[in-house]
Amino acid sequence: MARVLRVTDALDLTGERTVPGAAGESYWFTRHEAGYRWLREHYRAELVGGVVVDAGSGEGYGAALLGDAGPRMTLALELDDAASRHAAAAYPTVSSVRANLVALPVRDGAVDLILSLQVVEHLWDLPGFLCECARVLRPGGWIAVTTPNRPLFSPGLGRGERPTNPFHAQELDEEQLAELLQHNGFQSVTVGGVHHSDRIQEWERTHGTGLVAAQVAAVTGVGQVPADIDRFVASCSVADFHVSASAVGAQDLVGLGVRP
Repeated sequence: MARVLRVTDALDLTGERTVPGAAGESYWFTRHEAGYRWLREHYRAELVGGVVVDAGSGEGYGAALLGDAGPRMTLALELDDAASRHAAAAYPTVSSVRANLVALPVRDGAVDLILSLQVVEHLWDLPGFLCECARVLRPGGWIAVTTPNRPLFSPGLGRGERPTNPFHAQELDEEQLAELLQHNGFQSVTVGGVHHSDRIQEWERTHGTGLVAAQVAAVTGVGQVPADIDRFVASCSVADFHVSASAVGAQDLVGLGVRP
């Protein structure tokens, strides 16, 4: 990677975009990073010498991780101007471009792998985005998306209901994500998940609360906050998460599909 991952003065914390090195962000950052690292290994054959697109790349750390696997080109697409300019400066081996994800600035069939991690829940035209992904992928090219698993992330929120998170346009369950991929240009679709590993599960059993719920309580002041929450969150690493083929009980869904 071009530079050591870190938070810089170039980007403000929004409450939604996670960045490396920010105090109190270790859980969210490493949960995201775990998804990138798993996908980098899962698709290493497609990455080596290929063209990879990170759609909705944010700060840029994920695109830089993908770039470490040896693609011919890593293209980071991000609508936010400040984030795109920051990524261009922080990760010069990545090609960072400001772009609307429903109008990808990429020619037809030019991409081997397109990833979009923790992004689709923000999009107002998700079918339009997925169709654009199908357009830019070569036949046999792969798409991978991750998104919060609605039944766990927002318990009680029904399909089609507006999320309470002001940054989210919609939140999905396993069946919805699979159907969206299947109906917008992809086949061989599977949906797995990012799960808490044993250490987080043990903490949750000991405290009688979910780690996400405890962090929300710490921010909002609503609910009981475990005394060691800050210390435990700061200790989180990619080892505290694992990806499996099952979406049952997953924190994030991992949807994979291939362009016919």
